[in-house]
Amino acid sequence: MADRNSPIGVFDSGVGGLTVAREIMRQMPEERIVYFGDTARVPYGNKSGNTVIRFTRQIIRFLLTQDVKAIVIACNTATAYALEAVEGELNIPILGVIHAGARTATQATKNGKIGIIGTEGTIRSGVYTKVMMEMRPDIEVTGKPCPLLVPLVEEGLLHDSVTDEIASRYLSELKGKYIDTLVLGCTHYPLLRSTVGRLMGPEVTLVNPAYETALELKAVLTEADLLCSGPAEGQEQYLFYVSDLAEKFTGFATSILPGAVKETRQINIEEF
Repeated sequence: MADRNSPIGVFDSGVGGLTVAREIMRQMPEERIVYFGDTARVPYGNKSGNTVIRFTRQIIRFLLTQDVKAIVIACNTATAYALEAVEGELNIPILGVIHAGARTATQATKNGKIGIIGTEGTIRSGVYTKVMMEMRPDIEVTGKPCPLLVPLVEEGLLHDSVTDEIASRYLSELKGKYIDTLVLGCTHYPLLRSTVGRLMGPEVTLVNPAYETALELKAVLTEADLLCSGPAEGQEQYLFYVSDLAEKFTGFATSILPGAVKETRQINIEEF
């Protein structure tokens, strides 16, 4: 049985999962978090399913050495390809970022036309469409891969004319489909929320799976009686690990999570 005061493990291909960590911190401020960003192998969106599953298993093995009580796959591509493959291998809760966002989108749409932007891997997997159609068969789902947005976010170009131009090109196709709800189907994309919102217009509801996933995690931990019983004493509340470029990660993470990132440690993930 997991210890309720053990940390939550959160991982992503890079910095995008910090949007999920940020929402967990907001919803459950007493919880401890161990975050891993696979910065040596980002992005995942252009990798094969088998490769993403292998990466995911390595990261889970590392997080288990940190005695985590639950794991959040804070990456849509890894959720799409690996969640089903690994969830039966663990005796602690593990959840991804797709289910909660999909449910919110099906509840939010008024005209039944939903768009999803994500990596090529996420869109190619069709998992969002499958999950949403199971929830609401009458909807029409349009997926649009946006492969250049992750590298732009990783480079810190959040408010830049280049990012505006690229995002505008990607989103123009969705605007022609008259969607009224758009899922930010990559955890990097909430960092571009203002840009996407401006380009899509106020009549389109943006769904942020990071926020919805934090709520789902809180419900899962509550049901399993695993909510932290109080603030950690004498322990670092938030630990950050990466597979490469620790200094660069720290700089970026500090802009998203002011005050939360004391240091970032680099590990060799291939050892796991």
